[in-house]
Amino acid sequence: MPPLRGTGSHPEAEHPEYAGQYRLEACLGAGGMGVVHLARSPSGLQLAVKVVHRQHAADPEFRARFRQEVAAARRVSGAFTAPVVDADPAAALPWMATLYVPGPTLSAQVKRNGPMSPAELRRLTAGLAEALRDIHRAGVIHRDLKPSNVLLPDSGPKVIDFGISRPYDSDLRTETGKLIGSPPYMAPEQFQRPREVGPAADVFALGAVLVHAATGRGPFDSDSPYLVAYQVVHDEADLAGVPADLAPLVGRCLAKDPAERPTPDEIMAALHPPSYEAAAFIPVQRKPLAAETVEADEGTTHVRAADGLPSGPGAATAKGRRTRLRLACVAVAALLLAGGLWASGAWGGSGAPEAGVKKGPAAAFVPWRTPLRAPGSSTPSCASGASGTGVPALYCSAAGFGSARLNPSDGRVVWSDRETPQGGSGGSGPRGAVSGSVAYTVVAGEELRAYSPGEGTELWRTDLSAYLDTPLPAGDTLLAVRRNGTLQGLDAATGASRWRRALPGHESPGFALYEARTGLAYVFEGSAQGGSTLVTAVEAKTGGTAWQRSLDGMLTPAGTSGGALLLTSMNEKAQTTGLVRYDPAPRSTTRIALPFRMNAPETVVDGDTVLLLERGGTLLALDVRPGAGRAERWRLETAVGMTSAPVLGEGGRLYFSAADGRLLAVDTEHGTLLGQTRPRLREGKLTHASSLPAPVVLGRSVVGTAPDGSVFAVDADDPAHW
Repeated sequence: MPPLRGTGSHPEAEHPEYAGQYRLEACLGAGGMGVVHLARSPSGLQLAVKVVHRQHAADPEFRARFRQEVAAARRVSGAFTAPVVDADPAAALPWMATLYVPGPTLSAQVKRNGPMSPAELRRLTAGLAEALRDIHRAGVIHRDLKPSNVLLPDSGPKVIDFGISRPYDSDLRTETGKLIGSPPYMAPEQFQRPREVGPAADVFALGAVLVHAATGRGPFDSDSPYLVAYQVVHDEADLAGVPADLAPLVGRCLAKDPAERPTPDEIMAALHPPSYEAAAFIPVQRKPLAAETVEADEGTTHVRAADGLPSGPGAATAKGRRTRLRLACVAVAALLLAGGLWASGAWGGSGAPEAGVKKGPAAAFVPWRTPLRAPGSSTPSCASGASGTGVPALYCSAAGFGSARLNPSDGRVVWSDRETPQGGSGGSGPRGAVSGSVAYTVVAGEELRAYSPGEGTELWRTDLSAYLDTPLPAGDTLLAVRRNGTLQGLDAATGASRWRRALPGHESPGFALYEARTGLAYVFEGSAQGGSTLVTAVEAKTGGTAWQRSLDGMLTPAGTSGGALLLTSMNEKAQTTGLVRYDPAPRSTTRIALPFRMNAPETVVDGDTVLLLERGGTLLALDVRPGAGRAERWRLETAVGMTSAPVLGEGGRLYFSAADGRLLAVDTEHGTLLGQTRPRLREGKLTHASSLPAPVVLGRSVVGTAPDGSVFAVDADDPAHW
């Protein structure tokens, strides 16, 4: 490992060439605790590396605080913070490397552009509440939330700088006589009872941050920190200028009594439905240039590159069973998608070649885009299957139009059914999938219609009111659960019942996934107390039982590997905490703990590797071989605010979509981002969606769908030029 060497003109020679293995490229800024440098990982990932000041490195108490900062940042590393990549608190000059987050701080944004609009403020409120929820769930109290510790990249707000945060169970206490924090954003108890500070203090700070975002000033304003402290403890907050619809909620956040403040979950509930209508208030990402140092507070590093980009170190009920079932179905089939995502309007005719896309030197591939034009439409849903002649085909569904078959080579519409009833704007549009040689559409969750793939002739339709969930495609069989708890297999070609049976031990089961290699589908049902899960392997064609086993924990089947069933395991807060590998032959069970808790990740099994993609963009690869030792192979922070289910392709590539219409490709061997398409928003706005359609892989084509109502194809062999 290269040594730290002082080569610059900074005090104490604090411009080293390396921090650990990372070569430091530029100084981004300095604060009371240290200097932050721009660096790159060996894979080329841009990092912000914080190196502490030499005088602090000799202070045992400071080292303890820095170790706690690293631990806290690692505990909360995820979608709402700057994820920790590496750190060495024991180095001669302790350092921590986090993902470089491009985007201004909230304080810089307000200073440059003035107070936020009501829509922008509402979006910020929701994003910061969600961030605090995850920080608190990780057992951490930030204690220094303020505008300079909030970054605004295009993926949503990020909370940074955990320099004075502490875990709930921390033994490290505030020094007597020292004020730790930033007075305008500190809660009354931080002045009065600093050893009793809890998560509600962060909610108070959130209220003060929102006042600043709405007005350009704080709720308690004075040039003297002592007068501000008095106002925080004794005076009412000044909410003049805060939008009327948000003022009561902000006022509750600023209550003097911590017990009267809302929790982050209550804040998000008060904002429901969320506002995604605000135009993005984030400037276009630019390459960092030479850096300038800006003012930084004690305990906080607030830096900005010369072009304005900052960097900051950071950071079972039946209903529950149904939620897990829907997630598992999307992850495995990548076909059955929730409502609210379907475009409405007329097809654009033949697909048009995509402009401005570079092609490889030997490429015969021509990217295309087929728009589905109509007011109010949203993201289409697509699935792949046979065309009836053995040629691969693409089937898409869209609210207001219905179902159609597209030619995957050029996006041309081969046939369409324009009789499908139009879904509402809230998202009751049709959902499409393929089973065997039949394409079908679920209309508004009430009716299933099946079509011949060649001509698009309607073959049959059936009422779904008798079933609990959308049928699961299983080869040429559709698997469904009736409302009385019995299972049924339908012939995909005719809609006729192939078999119907009650499953011993199950009262209200759900299908989770189908494995084509064995012809088995997996049924699961959690116990009433959530302590165990009954799992049954069912033969899709006949309904026969291959095996049944009760396993400890709240589990959901996620995939298979080497004949073993892999299941995700959740805690009482519905967070995924581990994987369970069950091998039915020896009846052996292996449990693999996740390195951190994940919120509703979508899972894909790739041989002996399980890939877990969290809604907020965190991607984790785990080795699930028995006795493999360290389970984590790699992790990647994609900085995507909301993702679809991931889909595996050839050449060790993983694909998934983002809420802004981007399609992303990741190398599953090394955990690196290979490329991504440009955003495709409708009129520059995000639309509300409870989930996103997954992309479709068809040979060399990767087909994505976007909020602008388009279906598009890019070259799977050349993601770097998407």
